[in-house]
Amino acid sequence: MRILLIEDEKRMAQALCEILRLEKYDVDHYDNGIDGLTAIESDIYDIVILDVMLPGMNGYEVAKKARIKGITTPILILTAKAELDDKVTGLDSGADDYLTKPFMTKELLARLRALCRRTMNTLDGNLSFGDITLDTNTLELTCVTKGLSVRLSEKEYRILEYLVSNGGKILTREQLAVKIWGFENEAEYNNVEVYMSFTRKKLAFVEAKTEIKAIRGIGYELRCEDV
Repeated sequence: MRILLIEDEKRMAQALCEILRLEKYDVDHYDNGIDGLTAIESDIYDIVILDVMLPGMNGYEVAKKARIKGITTPILILTAKAELDDKVTGLDSGADDYLTKPFMTKELLARLRALCRRTMNTLDGNLSFGDITLDTNTLELTCVTKGLSVRLSEKEYRILEYLVSNGGKILTREQLAVKIWGFENEAEYNNVEVYMSFTRKKLAFVEAKTEIKAIRGIGYELRCEDV
């Protein structure tokens, strides 16, 4: 799960990045509204945590412009503005949730989990495709017909999560590289191929009929034609 944090207060941003990474989220951080909006428009993030008082463009404007451009990524506004009118403005701008500072870490994480469940259309913490399920808490891959399970590495899980959440659509190597490793990471495209190989071996280990198919010159697709 990749989260975009747009927060200009340095200490707050550092603390949030540390908390989220300890919870196994991938996090990218921007400290102004203009760069933050550009990042949102990449459409590679699962959730956006957005401050209101930002240089360049405030959070309300960022959320509104993102929605106008058709971005549907869930947005959690995180701000010291606690008045009812401020909350209404945030929600009307396109935010999905609103949390005021100061806040408890447990509440922030609970709200993120709720947004994750809504994004992934899952209520029980599992993602499903064909004859496999992914446990979003334990990173465990299970073949439901064989009853076999195996724990995935973080990168293997991110790859399958991305493929499953896109409903078997073809994803390019570029999309996978940015989604799994991020914009500023220097990962080469052969990293995608290496981890695809690892992930395929895990699918074979649990004897799943679901397969990752390489689409020549394009990318990869998750298929399960026999279920």
